[in-house]
Amino acid sequence: MQFSIPKFIFDKFALLFVALIFAAMFSACAGSRAATQDNSNTAKAAATPQAVEVAVAPAVSRQLPEYFEATGSLIGDAQSDVAPAIGGKIVAVNFDVGSYVQKGSVLVQLDDRDARIRLEQAQAQVAQAQSQVQQARANVEQARSNVIQTQAKLGLTPNQTFNVNNIAEVKTAKAALDLAQIQLQRNERLIESGDVSRSQYDQLKAQRDQAQAQYEAALNAANQNNAAIRTAQSAVESAQAVVVSSQRAADATQTQIAAANKAISDAVIYSPISGSILERNADVGEFVSTTGKVATIVRTNPLRARIDVPEQSISNVRVGQSVSLNTSAYPDRQFSGIIARIIPGLNATSRTLTVEAEINNNDGLLKPGQFVTVRILLPQNRTVVMVPVRAVRQEGTTNRIFVINNGHAEQRLVQVGQTENDLAEVTGNLKPDEKVAVSNLELLVDGIEVRQ
Repeated sequence: MQFSIPKFIFDKFALLFVALIFAAMFSACAGSRAATQDNSNTAKAAATPQAVEVAVAPAVSRQLPEYFEATGSLIGDAQSDVAPAIGGKIVAVNFDVGSYVQKGSVLVQLDDRDARIRLEQAQAQVAQAQSQVQQARANVEQARSNVIQTQAKLGLTPNQTFNVNNIAEVKTAKAALDLAQIQLQRNERLIESGDVSRSQYDQLKAQRDQAQAQYEAALNAANQNNAAIRTAQSAVESAQAVVVSSQRAADATQTQIAAANKAISDAVIYSPISGSILERNADVGEFVSTTGKVATIVRTNPLRARIDVPEQSISNVRVGQSVSLNTSAYPDRQFSGIIARIIPGLNATSRTLTVEAEINNNDGLLKPGQFVTVRILLPQNRTVVMVPVRAVRQEGTTNRIFVINNGHAEQRLVQVGQTENDLAEVTGNLKPDEKVAVSNLELLVDGIEVRQ
C-alpha cells in the first residue's frame, strides 16, 4: 500500500523551510555587523593615547669654567729598580708582587755570616793595636820624664841648649882649677927665692891637680848627662814613632771594621721609596749580584699624567693650572690634579707639547699605563643651559629631552656636555626656565598629552 502526501501539505512545508533559511541568514548578517561594530570601537579606543603622568623640572642657566681637552697616559710618580749593594745568598724575602711597602722597610735579607766573621777578626786586631798604642804612649811619657829629670840635673830648662861651660858644676870646678893654677904659678917664683918651702909648694900643686881632676870629672858628668838626655830624647822619638805606627794599624783595622759593618748593613736590602711592588726578582736560596735587581717599586700616589697638548693650545697651559681627567675604566668619575711640569720643547713629529700633571690617587683606583682624557681648565667661564641628568633619554648616540608645554610633551634633540653634580649641560633648542620631564621618559613621544 502506498502512502502519499497531499500536494497542499507539501507546499506548506516547503514555504516554511524557505522562511527558516531566510531567518537564519538574516540573523547571521546582523551578528556579523554587531561584531564588526564592536571591533571598530575597540580599535578607536586603542588608537586614542592616554595622558602620561610626569614630573618636571626647570632648565637652569649656569656659569661653567672653560676648558679644552687633550689626551695622555698615566705614569708612576717614581719608579725604582732595587739592586743589592753587595752580592750574596738570599735568606729571606718580605714582599710579593702587588704588595705595598713603606720607605725603609726590609725587602730582602742576605746571608751575612762571612761579614760578621770579618768583623770579629777586625775588632780583635783593633783591640791589639789600641793596646800597642797605649803601651807606646806610656813609653813616650817615661822617656820624656827621663829627659826632664836629666835636664834638671844639669840645671837646664826644657828649651835651653846644652853648653858644657854653662853647667854650674863645671863652672865651679873650672873656677877652683883656675884659682889653684894661679896660686901654683905665684908660688913657683917664690920657691926659687926661698920664700916658700918645698912642702908648701907641693901642697899647692896637689890642690891644683885635685882641682884639675874635679874639673874633668864635672866635664865628664855633664857630657854623660847630656848624652843621657839625647838618649832619652831618642827614646821619646822612637816611642812616638811606635805610637804613630800602632795608631795607623788601629786606624787601618777600624777601616776593616767599618767595611765589615757596612757589609752586614748592606746584607739587608731596604725599600728606597714607598710604593707598590711592580716586579719581584728574588727568591730564597738564590744568589744575587750587584748587577741584578731584586724588585721594582712604583709610587702611585700621586700619579703623573703625561699630557699631549696640541700646538694651538700651548698658550693656555701654565704650571699650577687645575685639570680633571677621566678614564674608560671609570666613565662616571672624574679625577683632579694640577699641572706640575712643562717640557720646554714640542714633539717634532706630533707637534704637541708634553706637560705633566700630578693626580691625587689616594684611593688607588688609577694605575700607571692607563689612557686618560684630560680637561685643562681655563680662567674664563661660559654660560650654559643645564637640566637634571635624568631628564635626558639616551638612545645610542642620540640624546633627547621632552619639554612640557600646554599639557603636551615636545621632543627636542640635544647634545650633552659637561656634568655638575646631578645636572648635565645641554646644547640645542632649549631656553632657561623651560620645564622638562624627569620621569616616565620611556612612555613619552612627541605631542603626547601629559599630566603633572
